[in-house]
Amino acid sequence: MVTAPYRDDLNRIVVLNPKGGCGKTTLATNLASYFALRGPPPTLIDTDPNGYTSRWLDRRPPGSSTINGFATDPLNIPRKRSWGLRPRKEAGAVIIDTPAGLGEREVSALTYDAACVLIPILPSEFDIQVTTRFIANLMLVTQFELPVAVVANRTRKNTRSLARLMGILTSLETPTIAVWRSSQTYVQAAELGLGICELPHHQVKKDLAQLDLVIDWLDRRLCRNLEPGLISRINPLPKLFVASGARHGRAD
Repeated sequence: MVTAPYRDDLNRIVVLNPKGGCGKTTLATNLASYFALRGPPPTLIDTDPNGYTSRWLDRRPPGSSTINGFATDPLNIPRKRSWGLRPRKEAGAVIIDTPAGLGEREVSALTYDAACVLIPILPSEFDIQVTTRFIANLMLVTQFELPVAVVANRTRKNTRSLARLMGILTSLETPTIAVWRSSQTYVQAAELGLGICELPHHQVKKDLAQLDLVIDWLDRRLCRNLEPGLISRINPLPKLFVASGARHGRAD
């Protein structure tokens, strides 16, 4: 199985955006399923009172690859030195899904001890305005020391909205690391409690290519070292899924 040794003190990935409906849960759950297939098992933390991530975990079929998960309040995110589910040195990534409408206090709590922040954004005028302001404020809160990246979500090729979004994003210092298309593939996977990488490969090839870009960006920031032979992941994924027979674990 392909593995990447994540540092136990630098493995917290926070998915943030004050705008609701931008795809935070889609991004968080697909990252979790990918890391679960690759190993070691990740931990998925649901801080949204709506509990979308928790319900996704509940829907995961028996025999799925292991994802540890629990729900908590945004202000109650435990510190890496004190929490009961603190990852061991061989543990995988910790992915935090967050609710909409967070204030500065919640953002500070969620980004404390974080390794990086991923911000999904939709190609609409209102989403662009809200998210660009949020990115500017986030940089101030984190004193420009936290790696932050944007994932354009639910995009349609050759549309004015996408062109405007990419034009604005390229003017920011925050990198846009992937462009996820508007596809029923994500909906189908979510309904089954799966990520797109757990669906048949021929259905998700295009989407996996963009997910891989996000993973590459994370690997460069979270891995102690990444062997050159591990860069390409699209083809091995079906084999990883077959080889992983552990059930997902969940602690309330």
